[in-house]
Amino acid sequence: MRDYFFLLFLALIFGAGFRRPFLFVLAYVYIDIVAPQRLTYLLLNSIPISLIAAGLAVAAWAAFDDKRDTRVAPRQLVMAMLLAYCWYTTRNADFPIEAADKWDWVWKALAFAIFLPLTLRTRLRIEALLLFMVLSASSIVIVGGIKTLASGGGYGALNLMVANNAGLYEGSTISTVAIAIVPLVLWLGRFGTIIPADRRTRWFSFALTFACLLIPIGTSTRTGVLCIALLAALMLRDVRRRAAYLAGVIVLGLIAVPFLPAAFTQRVSTIGTYQADASASTRIAVWQWTIDYAREHPLGGGFEAYRQNRIRYDKVRVEGEGNNIAVARDLEVDAARAYHSAYFEMLGEQGYIGLALWLTIQLGGLWRMEVLRRRYRDAPAGQAWIAPLATALQHGQLIYLLGASFVGIAFQPFMLMLVGAQIGLDTYLGRIRRAAGFRPMIQRRAATAT
Repeated sequence: MRDYFFLLFLALIFGAGFRRPFLFVLAYVYIDIVAPQRLTYLLLNSIPISLIAAGLAVAAWAAFDDKRDTRVAPRQLVMAMLLAYCWYTTRNADFPIEAADKWDWVWKALAFAIFLPLTLRTRLRIEALLLFMVLSASSIVIVGGIKTLASGGGYGALNLMVANNAGLYEGSTISTVAIAIVPLVLWLGRFGTIIPADRRTRWFSFALTFACLLIPIGTSTRTGVLCIALLAALMLRDVRRRAAYLAGVIVLGLIAVPFLPAAFTQRVSTIGTYQADASASTRIAVWQWTIDYAREHPLGGGFEAYRQNRIRYDKVRVEGEGNNIAVARDLEVDAARAYHSAYFEMLGEQGYIGLALWLTIQLGGLWRMEVLRRRYRDAPAGQAWIAPLATALQHGQLIYLLGASFVGIAFQPFMLMLVGAQIGLDTYLGRIRRAAGFRPMIQRRAATAT
């Protein structure tokens, strides 16, 4: 029955796309995030629905979209450079077969993120993209939130509809993404026009936010806890009564502690004792190995280069009590440990050049959203939605960058779509300013001088 439901839902989206071609873009977004072919038993497994949606989206844009005043943003060019560089490192990878497998989905994620801003020519399209992204992710988040309330979850124990923990179905990844979308959820609840922002919408946005906050608890991921802390800090920027906000956060935290599952509190308690935790200790050892590897291979080793690492580290634990405390060290040996960090993932696989390109894309987004946030902070009523959206996109990216410090999600498709949404908003507002006769101060001074 579930197979037929997904098949009917996709048929409706594709059918509507022939009347509204932009829906093909949204269909691809849904398929890439939810991966319905992994949730079905037979029907969709044999159909390349992702390829079909991507092909229809590009063909519809080429045939029907307005190309006037189309601009390619600098970050799209940087992403194209990163795509080309990844192709080069894949051709020269240390593990050619394994690298080809990762390249197969990375190039699609990068290519779609480069293409996506070209389609975002109106506020309606930008909002529709964000709504589909949020609702697609929420189909996983809501399931995880319900199961957390029912069972408490546990590290590696929370089943998010599929047994395979790849993509957004992996605990640390969905924890990062769930917290990263909270600013967008709140923005849609306040400024959304596709689903009008009324009392019901706001209550749903609050409930979805609560579900997002439950995901790190259900998955017992320390990364998610750090992301929640950063979210709470970032929200201080726009809170008028900061003292009351901080007091409320502290009170809610104290109230929530007794209700937290034991598996979660035990897992989080290891943040301060990372040397005694095998998972944390191996990460540090792998990061040191990656730094040493990059010194000898500055261009990177291609995708999956971590498979050649051989690491030795001491797991430290404290034994005894009072005056009889002793520090014990256990030598651990491991091999082929993943990077567990997007930054070291880029450094090891793509070298210094790839890391520099990736950081340029990320830091460029933070800077451009800050520019838009300040430019439209005191905008008239008709543009009051812009600064909050720029803020939400910036905060989501900051949360991702924190989570990416501990998870190898450098090419996570959802976050690349977020970058595409940033570029789309930026170029859309640029077209509006040009249409209104706006010129940068440098151009105005040059015109006055002549």
